[in-house]
Amino acid sequence: MSFGLSHGKKLDPALGSIGISPDELPPIPDEIVHDPDAARLDPRAWFSDPDRPFEIEIGIGKGTFLLQQAALESQTNFLGIEWAHEFYLYAADRCRRHQLANVRILHGNAVEFLRWRCPESFIRVIHLYFSDPWPKKRHHKNRVVQDRFLADAHRILVDQGELRIVTDHENYWHWMQEYFSRWTSDQGVDGMRFCEKPFIAPDSASTGELVGTNFERKYRKEGRPFYSCVLVRMNQTVS
Repeated sequence: MSFGLSHGKKLDPALGSIGISPDELPPIPDEIVHDPDAARLDPRAWFSDPDRPFEIEIGIGKGTFLLQQAALESQTNFLGIEWAHEFYLYAADRCRRHQLANVRILHGNAVEFLRWRCPESFIRVIHLYFSDPWPKKRHHKNRVVQDRFLADAHRILVDQGELRIVTDHENYWHWMQEYFSRWTSDQGVDGMRFCEKPFIAPDSASTGELVGTNFERKYRKEGRPFYSCVLVRMNQTVS
């Protein structure tokens, strides 16, 4: 009999200390229909020291990168967001057992969280590693990288803040590049612009790794190629 990630053990997300509790993230109010800012909050307040630099990882899976990087950067607050409930529980339970005070985990839709919840110019880095490529054409609308997402990322990143991306899916990479080419052009998009730079592995990655997530380690064994880049938020478009 399969017990999934938990192997039959009870997983504790430690709501209120690791997992984000309903009290910390109340429902979106009806006023959102008329006021796009009605649901805004400051996720930095979820940490004991809200003045530290702030980073988000979208789609944390088992939480491997988050655990590794947060342990090395104890003076940075990390918010991990995961849509799949079992992965959320597993990652939050891991963080609880490792007693990382600078990590919180949110179960929810990261794209919607960025769009409706996040204030402007407060995130240093957004990590997006091996997000679902949604390979079927009719599902492409579900891909994270779209104009709306890039606009939200630009809005919430600080000046020179980074959107760091890695994927193993060639078709999805070409899809991303089409968007990036417009957002990194001299004109940018609607007054917003990124600069594209090469991806440099974080200190937590092992030798030969880009990030060191479970997905990367699995795909390396399968011999898959990887595609990566860093989009740096520019303060204004170049005239």
